Amino acid sequence: MKHLFSLFTFMAMALSAVAGDKVTLRDVMYGSFWPRTYAAIQPMADGVHFARMSDDRTLILKGSFKNGEIVDTLFNAATAREFKERRIDGYQFSPDEKQILLQTRTRGIYRNSFTAEHYIYNRKNNKVEPLSQNGAQQVPKFSPDGTMIAFVRDNNIFLVKLLYDNAESQITKDGEFRKIINGIPDWVNEEEFMTNCSYDFSADSKMIAYIKYDESDVMMYDMPMYTTAQSNDEYMDFCTPYSFKYPVAGAANAKISVHSFDIKSKVTRKLNVNIPEEGYIPRIKFTKNPDVLAVLTLNRHQSEMEIQAVNPRSGTSKTILREKSDTYLNEKVYSDIHFFDNHFVMHSERSGYNHLYLYTLNGELVRPVTKGDFEVMHFYGWDSKNNEFYYSSNEGSPLRENVYKVNAKGKKTRLSKKDGSNSAVFSKGMKYFINTYSSINTPHIVTANDNSGKVLKTLIDNKELKAALEKYDMPSKEFFTFKTSDGVELNGWMIKPADFDASRKYPVIMFQYSGPYSQQVTDNWYIGNYSNAMFESYMAGEGFIMVCVDGRGTGGRGTEFGKCTYLNIGKYEPADQVEAAKYLGTLPYVDENNIGIWGWSFGGYNTLMSMSQDEAVFKAGVAVAAPTDWRFYDTVYTERYMRTPKENKDGYDAGSAIVNASKLNGHLLLVHGTADDNVHLRNMINYTYALTQAGKKFETAIYTDSNHSIYYGSNTRYHLFEKIAEFFKENLK
Repeated sequence: MKHLFSLFTFMAMALSAVAGDKVTLRDVMYGSFWPRTYAAIQPMADGVHFARMSDDRTLILKGSFKNGEIVDTLFNAATAREFKERRIDGYQFSPDEKQILLQTRTRGIYRNSFTAEHYIYNRKNNKVEPLSQNGAQQVPKFSPDGTMIAFVRDNNIFLVKLLYDNAESQITKDGEFRKIINGIPDWVNEEEFMTNCSYDFSADSKMIAYIKYDESDVMMYDMPMYTTAQSNDEYMDFCTPYSFKYPVAGAANAKISVHSFDIKSKVTRKLNVNIPEEGYIPRIKFTKNPDVLAVLTLNRHQSEMEIQAVNPRSGTSKTILREKSDTYLNEKVYSDIHFFDNHFVMHSERSGYNHLYLYTLNGELVRPVTKGDFEVMHFYGWDSKNNEFYYSSNEGSPLRENVYKVNAKGKKTRLSKKDGSNSAVFSKGMKYFINTYSSINTPHIVTANDNSGKVLKTLIDNKELKAALEKYDMPSKEFFTFKTSDGVELNGWMIKPADFDASRKYPVIMFQYSGPYSQQVTDNWYIGNYSNAMFESYMAGEGFIMVCVDGRGTGGRGTEFGKCTYLNIGKYEPADQVEAAKYLGTLPYVDENNIGIWGWSFGGYNTLMSMSQDEAVFKAGVAVAAPTDWRFYDTVYTERYMRTPKENKDGYDAGSAIVNASKLNGHLLLVHGTADDNVHLRNMINYTYALTQAGKKFETAIYTDSNHSIYYGSNTRYHLFEKIAEFFKENLK
């Protein structure tokens, strides 16, 4: 999670702190320790400049990749003609960069989806005009020739023709809430395939292809909303329901189909895509060839993927690539495919690690781009002229990430120089990049670099943040490893009080997430909760040792480690947290009788399962927004790892916190938001019933109208973390 903060606020905090001050919970929750970074960097077409938003989101600035200097202001909210908004939330350039589409008044829907009011800014005349005056829009997109902008409203696709006085026309007309969706995904496809857009323009700007979702037969979930009812006198004494389609494991998904729309003739065609029975289409994307639409399909088990080349006019299709797994395909395999003129680059775990592979557009393998016992994290681009590929990987340590390039002969060059976590934004043509580096003890350092890795200029060093932190009694942060009784080596980090005394015995609080392919133990400034584990730092100041361990099933260590939990979610993850607690209990400065555990979402679930093992090692635990039985969770996520309840009843029962409620040991606090569209409140309600019948004591905290992130209300997050802190202080003596 990332937060913006003003330099004024930061400097005020720095000046008011006195050497030796303890970190307070208010310091943690109100953003005093967030580092400066560059926001919304976009490479520009000339290959030597980039654009970014100012920290206050009132400007779009033009900077040089060579030295990072700001050379121009591309947009100014205060001076743009006929622009009445104070700031912008996002932006995108037209292909020729003469116009900028501005995003304002953003209103979230689910995790990745939102509506917004968009404006078209003409750089030449400094004038702004609305994209549409008929309501907010979703996922607007320029056509490749820059003459049109498509968007979605009310589940239908619209088209604005810029050369015809922004004339607006409607492409689809059957969109209907809770029934038919065109061009954007339904809830489960959005959430689990991490996308908010399901349409694309052809390279010649003559066609639009889109996915249609028919969710008529999908189960409905009714979620009561409470505070909104107060604004409606008619329903003052009742809550207002919000109903949406949510398919639980084993239930019916939306029916999907792919269509094309010919912009000139206005003809719509249903394309002959070979969709597996009850399968998915996580992505569609036009290639550089306007007659080839790439359609990615998955079977329901998510173990087989196809890339199909579809002609948007004739509707014919052919399969150009198949990828299979004995378990399931990692999301990166099908979500991060990059098309070039005659080739594409894709991820695959076929070697046991995530690597890059180069193919022709006909699906012929040219060669592996990377290989070895490490994971590729991100693909940045291909300089086809010099045949060099740019990417990041965790080669050398699963805790760290570096930027590399490799040529056709396999010669590899490490471009980032500092050990820790590095990410890059490359210029067009791959000659320069902006590198953002951080580590567990170093806030972000942003540099301009050339493609040999040479640092051309340091743009941000966060010296002010470092100076501010020096005025506090900050705890020490360190990594550690240990082996379980099964001989599995696990990685962790530990935060000790600033006045740590090895002769004392300290209570321990373990934080974890533990979900499939996740990673919490990385050499990164953003560890733990809030910037640089500041909540953990606060708790260390209160006398606790704070620990995090990535157990089996987490990411960064290949498929043998990451996929061992297949069909058995809830078996190895809690076992490894118990092993971690037992290991910590052997340390001379740890009080083995006062160890707690907590987590959010999957981490909350794993907290419950860890406290329900045969060995009662946890005295207290907090489970926030926790799934309690995978039968309550969605099809795509759950079946990827567990198949359906009908296929894997024993696995679902063994991994159910509800089924295992009678085994719970220790003091427990359950936390949930009433408007959690992801992990529904029914998870907590059914679990508390099971605990009650088993005679188990527990505490609860309910947050009104809060979703999975529990943010709704100005004081909610502070109240939540204060509650967590007080619970552990009370129960871990």
